[in-house]
Amino acid sequence: MFTGIIETVGTISGIKTHGQGKVLTIDADMDLSQCKIGDSIAVNGACLTAVTLQKNSFSVDMAPETVARTTFQKKVPGSRVNLERALRLSDRLDGHLVSGHIDGTGTILSIQKLSNAVILTIGVSEKLAGEMIEKGSVAIEGISLTINKVMDNAFELSIIPHTAKITTIGYMKVGDMVNIETDMLGKYVKRFLQAGAVSGTKPAGGGLSMDVLAKNGFL
Repeated sequence: MFTGIIETVGTISGIKTHGQGKVLTIDADMDLSQCKIGDSIAVNGACLTAVTLQKNSFSVDMAPETVARTTFQKKVPGSRVNLERALRLSDRLDGHLVSGHIDGTGTILSIQKLSNAVILTIGVSEKLAGEMIEKGSVAIEGISLTINKVMDNAFELSIIPHTAKITTIGYMKVGDMVNIETDMLGKYVKRFLQAGAVSGTKPAGGGLSMDVLAKNGFL
């Protein structure tokens, strides 16, 4: 489990292909001496397991499913990546709950300056857009961000200078692909609602609806 608060940026120093899978070696801009083999590290938002580990580098195995679902199919040696070690239960939860399981990818459609902020519009499938709400949370390349606006096939984010400076989002350009993980709690709520609609069952006490969730502060 992660928070979407990026600890540092690393560099992919090596890529080995094994069929449809890959092994990545990543040089980290931080001391990894407190980590151990088998630890989970979010790389551009994807939860990956360290299989080799040195003080400032590690390697991870990527299954074909992970490669197919993420932007790692297009990464090359020298690509910069966002890194976050797994959340400790004693830590403050500064971002939002991020599982590190990428739901899909999006494409940056526009980048616009607005005062001290950068407004990003990202194109996505209708399925992904359907799992987002205005002012809700989303993880982009592993970064916990707040959604400004949701359209049928896109959504809008506002990036502050600090986020642009310490993550890879400051290097991005129009046309770049990004990893996306929609809000975990929102996906569970959507699934429960859909399951109830299909089965025809309703919870005791009058039923659950989007209006009820909104009125009680869940949306």
